[in-house]
Amino acid sequence: MTKVVLIRHGRSTANAAGVLAGRAPGVSLDHVGRAQAEEVGRALQGVPIAAAYTSPIQRCVETATIAGFPDAQVLDGVSECDYGEWTGAKLGDLSSKEVWADVQARPSVVAFPGGESLLGMFQRTTEAISEVAARHDKGDVIVVFSHGDPIKAILAHAFGMELDQFQRLHVHPAGISVIDYQGERPLVLCVNMGGDLAAMLGSNPHAAPTIGGGDVAEVG
Repeated sequence: MTKVVLIRHGRSTANAAGVLAGRAPGVSLDHVGRAQAEEVGRALQGVPIAAAYTSPIQRCVETATIAGFPDAQVLDGVSECDYGEWTGAKLGDLSSKEVWADVQARPSVVAFPGGESLLGMFQRTTEAISEVAARHDKGDVIVVFSHGDPIKAILAHAFGMELDQFQRLHVHPAGISVIDYQGERPLVLCVNMGGDLAAMLGSNPHAAPTIGGGDVAEVG
């Protein structure tokens, strides 16, 4: 099948403010996020990209555009989780809610009031990536701009992890992760990578990637 390059959007104004943006309109990249998107574009230079896709949400579209993909196709299946009534709330306030413990330890039982369940998000995003990967020829490289929780869900699925374990993963703003969808199971090539993608996405998919460091946990 194909190699899927998953890219989280750059830092947004909501990330910087500690707010759960969700699907709220009008949330853009801040100056750090724009610089991160430029770095993503530089990292992708020399990579033969067959197609680019993006979540319909503004901060992802902005990241794709700045990174050099202004014509990225909208892929609704990789949109942010619908946090319902939690949208726009401060993360510090949400962490005091009783259900927060389930969000961290048992996300499979969590449904956000007025929004989406994390299980629904997990199924939606993993199905969308599998379907879009299947559209492309073997050896194609595609890029997909999405969000923290959806990318974590896609990675967890590729690792063979249950949803209740997906909070063990972290994807930082503008983090680049790569999955090779081949044979009977996907192969995770890297998570939060930095450096020369052209070298890693060339003829040898097993070449050792450069793994980037972590970042402050940010949702969105």
